[in-house]
Amino acid sequence: MITAQAGAFREALPDGGILLGIDTGTRTIGTAICDAGWRFATPGKPIPKGKFMRDKAAIEAIVEERGVAGLVIGLPLNMDGSESPRSQSARAYARNLGALGLPVLLWDERWSTQAAARDLIEQDISRAKRAERIDSAAAATILQAAIDALAGSVV
Repeated sequence: MITAQAGAFREALPDGGILLGIDTGTRTIGTAICDAGWRFATPGKPIPKGKFMRDKAAIEAIVEERGVAGLVIGLPLNMDGSESPRSQSARAYARNLGALGLPVLLWDERWSTQAAARDLIEQDISRAKRAERIDSAAAATILQAAIDALAGSVV
């Protein structure tokens, strides 16, 4: 099941569970993980972007290692909320990850990279380190927004 509706995703996971957040950057795939109670998201290790089967294997390894129940994938929309070629790419990525057999929530990621960059700057992380961590920090921002909505904190 792939959906952009938090309610439908929540119904697919009635007992909660650990979620994996994914932000597909241009060079890396940012990852983030949340606790089974959907309280907080933590950035994970970025995956160097390559051929899809290798990327999928790396994501599958995280899923198996952490006991992930569902995926939250950033959906890059235009500022007016319309779809873009990158949105179509994210949807295709979600369809391809459907083979993992997990529910997938596509989450609006507008401003996530900017929010993550601001947080890294506030932590006084060097420009080089920020470049390494930005996609995973953005994945954590996306995942946190999604779990806040799933847990009922955001209407």
